[in-house]
Amino acid sequence: MDLDAFERARATDWARLDELVRQRRRTGAEADELVRLYQSVATDLSSVRSAAPDPEMVTRLSMLVGRARAAIAGTHEPSWRDVTTFVAVALPAALYRIRWWTVGVTVAFLVLGVTAGVWVATQPDALASMGTPSQQQEYVDKSFAEYYAPGAGFATMVWTNNAFLTAVCIATGITGIGPVWFLANNAISVGATGGMMAAHGHLDVFLQLIAPHGLLELTAVFVAGAAGLRIFWTWVDPGPRTRGTALAQESRALFTVAIGLVGVLAVSGLIEGFVTGSALPWAVKVGIGIVALVAFWTYTLVLGRRAVRAGHTGDLEADRAGYVLATAG
Repeated sequence: MDLDAFERARATDWARLDELVRQRRRTGAEADELVRLYQSVATDLSSVRSAAPDPEMVTRLSMLVGRARAAIAGTHEPSWRDVTTFVAVALPAALYRIRWWTVGVTVAFLVLGVTAGVWVATQPDALASMGTPSQQQEYVDKSFAEYYAPGAGFATMVWTNNAFLTAVCIATGITGIGPVWFLANNAISVGATGGMMAAHGHLDVFLQLIAPHGLLELTAVFVAGAAGLRIFWTWVDPGPRTRGTALAQESRALFTVAIGLVGVLAVSGLIEGFVTGSALPWAVKVGIGIVALVAFWTYTLVLGRRAVRAGHTGDLEADRAGYVLATAG
């Protein structure tokens, strides 16, 4: 294909389509002309991509076709229906699809965390790496408990920090390294802290302060790790789909999880900010944590199973996931 000759022959239609797209208001005849030219230019784009895929021309025509399609179909207006669909369908479907990945990550995390804790609690050299004896005593007697200061500021700080870290874990999932580092670092840190508290006879304090918010917070960590690893595995084994298609679909679906975890961690942050460090009886605090965890898994399993059986994955609807243009030839 002679691109210069092709452009000279079609430039008038391209310019006219661009002009119509830029108009804020159109007559009935202009609307019909817009649709006709959109179809014609879409065919031109298909021909260029098939016969002579010049990057500059493909980009220019793709943008023109995309703008024309938006002018014809109209822009999407967010609504409460979309929010309801996300909360009741898309998010639970995405969480349900990675439930076994989440279970696997949970088991691996607990094994590594307990191993680190036992090692610190029973090996003098490992315990010594946690600080000097006076520093350790100060931490287990005061600093650990004082960290959980009740208040909205503390809850907000915890929420935003954890939401950012889980989003990064999912976003770096394709590397395979990001989620593993994130999970291993957290498991060793939590386990080592618990081991130090146990070595000083304060394991009960550790568990009482971790359990109220930690049951839900750590579950969010496990889910983020599972989502990130699932994206990596999709890159390794895309199945019957092309690797690019599989990654696009799974990444969109599982980044739904990142958005959902913002809400999950908000609840965890509220518990950590207003329950963990409060004067409530320990049984009540732990009970609140258990209720929050049960609510999360009930939401995931009940609504998620229903959504998946209805064919949902957590991905965007087809008309919002990206316009796929047919290729001639």
